[in-house]
Amino acid sequence: MASLVPLKDKKLMEVKHGELPSWIMMWNFTPSGIAGAFQRGSDWYYNKYINVWKGSISGINMVLAAYVVFSYCISYKELKHEQRCKYH
Repeated sequence: MASLVPLKDKKLMEVKHGELPSWIMMWNFTPSGIAGAFQRGSDWYYNKYINVWKGSISGINMVLAAYVVFSYCISYKELKHEQRCKYH
């Protein structure tokens, strides 16, 4: 049974393996297209985790955890020289 949804409107989990390269080539790789993708992603995140009926601190905690991991990855080169050494 063929799907009635156009390939461009499908989500990632709905795309079959054979359709994946053509689905990726339909993306808009211009600067305005990339900015629009980031805008849609931030709107999705805000509506899913921040702007909810029974809100909690979990959405903000995820952003803070991602910041901590990202900053650790950035400064790992300097931090690895400060590791404690065992003197035998």
